Amino acid sequence: MLELQGVAAGYGGGDILHELDLTVEEGAITCIVGPNGAGKSTVLRVVSGLLRPRLGRLRFRGVSIAGLSPQQILRRGIVQVPQERSLFPTMTVWENVRMGAYTVRDRALVERRLEAVCASFPIVRERRHEPAASLSGGQQKIVEFARAMMLDPSLVVLDEPSMGLDPKTRTIVFDTIRAMNKAGRTILLVEQNARSGLRLASHGVVMESGRVRLEGLGSAVLSNPEIGRLYLGATA
Repeated sequence: MLELQGVAAGYGGGDILHELDLTVEEGAITCIVGPNGAGKSTVLRVVSGLLRPRLGRLRFRGVSIAGLSPQQILRRGIVQVPQERSLFPTMTVWENVRMGAYTVRDRALVERRLEAVCASFPIVRERRHEPAASLSGGQQKIVEFARAMMLDPSLVVLDEPSMGLDPKTRTIVFDTIRAMNKAGRTILLVEQNARSGLRLASHGVVMESGRVRLEGLGSAVLSNPEIGRLYLGATA
């Protein structure tokens, strides 16, 4: 579905990604892990159109998307849920979710998608009249997922979805990601909790210094002795 070949990208001080090669298969949950500064979130910014690659190829379903604007990327079915809380705190849950379809002009289609989102994310209907600020951090993340679904994406890009969440809430968020995948969404995520992310993933990617150091089945990457020692601690 998504292919990065020889991608170099960075900011004013120089490249963060160095000739990066990465493939995301359709229907997979691909999880990127690695130490701070490895370039994980930079990959997501490139995929979402927030950062233009300096070199290399970026293709989505065989068509180049390198250099497209974030809005053009959205239209192709790629939606990112950022690490930072992104709901409008004084707006209701219902209003926040509807904002996800702000580019959709067909109002009947918006209503159909809203019904589908409510079926998949019951909290949207249950807390529809409450301000987003009244929700817990985990509940806000679920509502962010629901808002992203209003564009009916084929690829969902998630940046550190479990950041700041307690273990119980983190499990709920990961279960929701798994359910989105079972519903037909391909998932690409960066996850600071490497063990949990790799257990969730069908495909695991370890980055270091702007390059892919290791990749394979999520379970295989998780059990790799070298990766366990470097990134996961002494025990797997």
